[in-house]
Amino acid sequence: MTVTRGLEGVVATTSSISSIIDDTLTYVGYNIDDLAENASFEEVIYLLWHRELPTQSQLDELKKQLAENASLPKEILEHFKMYPIKEVHPMAALRSAVSLLGLYDDEADLMDEEANYRKAVRLQAKLPTIVTAFARVRKGLDPIAPRTDLSFAANFLYMLSGKEPEAIAIEAFNKALVLHADHELNASTFTARVCVATLSDVYSGITAAIGALKGPLHGGANEAVMKMLTEIGSLDNVDSYIHSKLENKEKVMGFGHRVYRNGDPRAKHLKKMSEKLTELTGEPHWYEMSVRIENIVTGEKKLPPNVDFYSASVYHSLGIDHDLFTPIFAVSRISGWLAHILEQYENNRLIRPRAEYTGPGMQKYVSIEKRG
Repeated sequence: MTVTRGLEGVVATTSSISSIIDDTLTYVGYNIDDLAENASFEEVIYLLWHRELPTQSQLDELKKQLAENASLPKEILEHFKMYPIKEVHPMAALRSAVSLLGLYDDEADLMDEEANYRKAVRLQAKLPTIVTAFARVRKGLDPIAPRTDLSFAANFLYMLSGKEPEAIAIEAFNKALVLHADHELNASTFTARVCVATLSDVYSGITAAIGALKGPLHGGANEAVMKMLTEIGSLDNVDSYIHSKLENKEKVMGFGHRVYRNGDPRAKHLKKMSEKLTELTGEPHWYEMSVRIENIVTGEKKLPPNVDFYSASVYHSLGIDHDLFTPIFAVSRISGWLAHILEQYENNRLIRPRAEYTGPGMQKYVSIEKRG
């Protein structure tokens, strides 16, 4: 057996959902640049689940299904009030809420194709409502019910603030959702596929994926980027802060990627939105600091920024609490998780790799009184 730490470079399955070839990311063969500039997130959901872009009537039907399933059982909202709110990270709340949600779905354990698709719609629809409801409840505010007349991106921002968002905010958030929707066999997607390969249910698969996404080496990186920017404080402090990190061989969050060699193709889209939004909000220093950090890290370490780096200042400029950045990642990535879960069910085989044993050789049991 050949051991590959972190499974780097190991091809574990086949998939028709997304690809990363020569630093180009595609969803079902569509270049991410094309989708980021032109597609709505709802179109991308349909594309990932059905492997083709929808017609107008198909898109309208999906939007209708998402709108009809966006509300939460009252028990979930009441459950939020039981959490030790000040100590609970929103990702932990989201993980628990999704698991709990499965208890209120009569079809949770049905495994036929139609039932699994209906569960996918319900989960995609409810995740934004979970995140925004928890974000308000922890501040002592009432949750805001989803509207049926707003797009997926607009509805999230509306449920978070209670105000109908401006066009530029909707554009930025829609773009971020499209860019984060899927990313081949990343850690959380692989986790979801491993889970459901046992023929566990969709809710278990998504709960497992959220647990994987929670870590700072995966979805938590964008929150860590904003924490870094806040610690730096101003453009004048960037050079000393980053050089200190580099000299001490500390990781600068938001840079480098296991798969890409010449840069994350998603980063440039959020970089443009960061420049626009920080200018509009009167806080261009967030963008200026980010550019300076990029120049240093990329120039000295040849590490280009990944999608997390500029998404941090984009979300901050939209008035979103920093600890909600990773749950927002989940609101988008669940579309890809669900696509992969449904694909796994279609042609399932239990995922069971081997490990190279590095412990002691054959030993003989010694009774406890003889152990020295």
